[in-house]
Amino acid sequence: MIVDLRSDTLTKPTPEMLETMIQAEVGDDVFNEDPTVKQLEETTSSLFGKEAGLYCPSGTMTNQIAIKVSTQPQQEVICDRVSHVYNYEGGGIAFNSLASVRLVDGDRGRFTPEDVLDNINPDNEHFTTTALVALENTVNKGGGCYYSLSQMQEVAKTSREHGLALHLDGARLFNALVETGDGPEDVGACFDTISICLSKGLGAPVGSVLLGSHESIKKARRVRKVFGGGMRQAGYMAAAGLYALENHRDRLIEDHSRAKTLGEIFSKKPYVTNVLPVDTNILIFKLAPEVPPKTLLDTLEQKGIKAIGFGPSEIRMVTHLDITDAMIGYVDEVTGQLKL
Repeated sequence: MIVDLRSDTLTKPTPEMLETMIQAEVGDDVFNEDPTVKQLEETTSSLFGKEAGLYCPSGTMTNQIAIKVSTQPQQEVICDRVSHVYNYEGGGIAFNSLASVRLVDGDRGRFTPEDVLDNINPDNEHFTTTALVALENTVNKGGGCYYSLSQMQEVAKTSREHGLALHLDGARLFNALVETGDGPEDVGACFDTISICLSKGLGAPVGSVLLGSHESIKKARRVRKVFGGGMRQAGYMAAAGLYALENHRDRLIEDHSRAKTLGEIFSKKPYVTNVLPVDTNILIFKLAPEVPPKTLLDTLEQKGIKAIGFGPSEIRMVTHLDITDAMIGYVDEVTGQLKL
């Protein structure tokens, strides 16, 4: 048995999703003539109460485009120290936008209105101009923790009072919403731009959608062109995204349940010193000093179980729609027999 828990990006299209892709009506999206891409953009933007959307190959691209259209060179972005836009996008804020970054030490990646206020630069030529606040929900390096709607609304209120744009890296936003029960349109009202990933828990093979106003998405389309993100008959992939939005959102709660079971399994292991609270579909645990992550990872992989190192002594596991209860049971069986 192979149990691949490295990421929820590893999902394969279901047979029903593949059938939908095959039947998709397509055109040339660079000419803005792909009807299925248009449908995906309209469906997603309507869901969140935004005016427009832009389909892109990846969440990194949608995040970087959003930052580009919301800042100018010599300006600054407030984000958390563990945020994806800072840690995992290749220094894109500096490279693409010529902007600097102000890092916040939040609670597992979540920060407050007070954190925003504490990090706004004075209006003085010696400092960069604070322009944008970027939140992540759920927080990858925070173990899948999430903001409540009221927390996002409070950050939004403070940001707007100080003339700051607000972007949401919502790569796993639907994982948060299935837990909180909040409406997408309420979240949409908090932000100027939102990035929604379709190829993680939702299970589509490729793609993210950037949401915003007509004006911001018009600018974003130009930036996507420069980034090389224009796609042609992209409707085949967009159809998978539409299928995912319609059929795979509610089932995310199953992934969360399995992740919580994994958390219970590893919390009992003598070689594990700490397990972060399991809020959604991400499990992060810390190993005892005498157990190098590579030792555990290699041992597990020999048994067909794949995970990734996530720091000097941490391991990350992520559940998704290709993980079953039987697979979780297999992990329990194998780890119960390990001698490290």
